[in-house]
Amino acid sequence: MTPTALWKRALILIFCLWGLLAAMPNGFYPRVEAHNDAVTEIEKAEGVATPEQEAARAGWPSFLPSALMNLGLDLRGGAHLLARVELADVYKSRMDGLWPEVRDALRGIRDQVGAVRRAPSPDGVLRVTISNPEAMPAALAAVQALATPVTSLTGVGHTDIEVTSDGADIVVQLSEAEKRATDDRTMQQSLEIIRNRVDQAGTREPTIQRQGSDRILIQVPGIGSAAELKSLIGTTAKLTFHPVVGRTDNAGASPGARNLLLPSLDEKGIYYIIEESPVVTGEELRDAQPAFDQNSNPAVSFRFDGVGARKFGDYTTNNVGKLFAIVLDDTVISAPRINQPIPGGSGIITGSFTIEEATQLAVLLRAGALPAKMEFLEERTIGPELGADSIEAGKKAAIIGAIAVIAYMVLSYGMFGWFANIALILNVVIMIAVLSTIGATLTLPGIAGIVLTMGMAVDANVLIFERIREELRAGLSPAKACEAGFDRAFSAIMDANITGLLTGIIMYWVGSGPVRGFAVTFTLGIITSMFTAVYVTRLVIELYLNWKRPKAIVV
Repeated sequence: MTPTALWKRALILIFCLWGLLAAMPNGFYPRVEAHNDAVTEIEKAEGVATPEQEAARAGWPSFLPSALMNLGLDLRGGAHLLARVELADVYKSRMDGLWPEVRDALRGIRDQVGAVRRAPSPDGVLRVTISNPEAMPAALAAVQALATPVTSLTGVGHTDIEVTSDGADIVVQLSEAEKRATDDRTMQQSLEIIRNRVDQAGTREPTIQRQGSDRILIQVPGIGSAAELKSLIGTTAKLTFHPVVGRTDNAGASPGARNLLLPSLDEKGIYYIIEESPVVTGEELRDAQPAFDQNSNPAVSFRFDGVGARKFGDYTTNNVGKLFAIVLDDTVISAPRINQPIPGGSGIITGSFTIEEATQLAVLLRAGALPAKMEFLEERTIGPELGADSIEAGKKAAIIGAIAVIAYMVLSYGMFGWFANIALILNVVIMIAVLSTIGATLTLPGIAGIVLTMGMAVDANVLIFERIREELRAGLSPAKACEAGFDRAFSAIMDANITGLLTGIIMYWVGSGPVRGFAVTFTLGIITSMFTAVYVTRLVIELYLNWKRPKAIVV
């Protein structure tokens, strides 16, 4: 048997050794998972660790691989939510944000339209009353000039707003094309923000996908309960900066038209009256990081983008000496006095924060504010007991399948059957190693794919061994028969595995959910079984023949 090149032997052995090391953390799943979570939390806190986190981090050697197979919702338990996005909130926000621009546009022709004021209107509609209705054509033209093209493929040729007149009122609302484009943007933005929040919170492999026109499905394995997931996702983290009109200790005080009465976070019993329209918002925030103030108390530093920095700088320049409210989720967390202009567009949020609260707030601000409120239509908590039962059932199936395959190979091929079983065990180990390394999620159908792969993994060995039998019957020596068996069975092995590989790829491409979970492990198993059945088995047989140098072999 022609010896395998030294460099090929080295590569095969190195890859097998890597597989053993990379799969090893899954044998100590709870300990390694606690280690990984502790490392993530310490990094988020910029190196600050609690004694519990230090103990968890020390529970697994840092020089060993620590990647784990992610367990799906059916194996690990977790939370399931179905939420509806209130898209009408976005229309209202757009109209509220458009009012200052409409007001400024009409002020430019004030000598024609007269006094301008905002009239009561339903949400999503902006009504503006002018005192000189005879100038309505000029007013409509001025407002229509604010329209911009719809930025979507389906909205080509349309503008974003419709401007009409109703007596002395100008009526502005979003066009149908812009509503469709806004719906798509809102849903996409909501998906990304939820994904950012869930990922940065340290959970693993969430399923977050759009369903229908206004619904989002959220499934997060490993989280404690649906309520915990709701509290994380439902936290708006909407940061805004408002001019302060006044402050009071009367919770029932009337703030006045276009003003808001909001409670103070630090000053118990104190309420701030602020202007409803913010100067800058969290949408113009570029970065937010946990920090410390001048008194070494936890805080959050922030930095605006170019547009936000200009607005922030202009306002602080023109309002030195006035109070400026920093509002988070309808609560005034700070209302500092503007002592000097702040042209750089950066600052710091102080309050009664712990390190954990400052870190979490920075995470939420970086992820951004949800563009609209969400109503949770369905929520379920899948307990770990169900997942444990599924894992136990999967283990039993895998063990029974492995014993059956190992026994069949030994009974059919004797010593060579043991060689094939060594390759089979390495195949499963390498599969687990690859799944852990690439961060794939293992589900119950995925376990079925692994069990099926164990049966298919020895198909190549069966073809090789049967071919070796034929060559031995033809009178070849053991070494020549083994070499011919591997060489002449290779084309049949390749054909069979390519068709299986194409099937797995198509299942992953057109399937979803459980089908994809099965396709991942099935496809990966075909690739790894090709390596172990052909190269590992050949190397083992070659080492055996060179060591024993038998005059005859029984296959």
